[in-house]
Amino acid sequence: MIYIARARKKAGLTQKDLQDRLGMRSNATVSQWESGKRMPRADILPRIADILGCTVDELVRPNS
Repeated sequence: MIYIARARKKAGLTQKDLQDRLGMRSNATVSQWESGKRMPRADILPRIADILGCTVDELVRPNS
């Protein structure tokens, strides 16, 4: 499971904010990651972590 929603909310960003900072066109991608319908590619996790001010570990481990 990916804990993007937790880190995103802690960073004070909306799904749209994260989407825009990642340069994504699809409005549904971040929502799908957070709902577990899709998983982000491994190569994008460091970018997500950098934007959210956390580590990749915090995105993938429940108690990090």
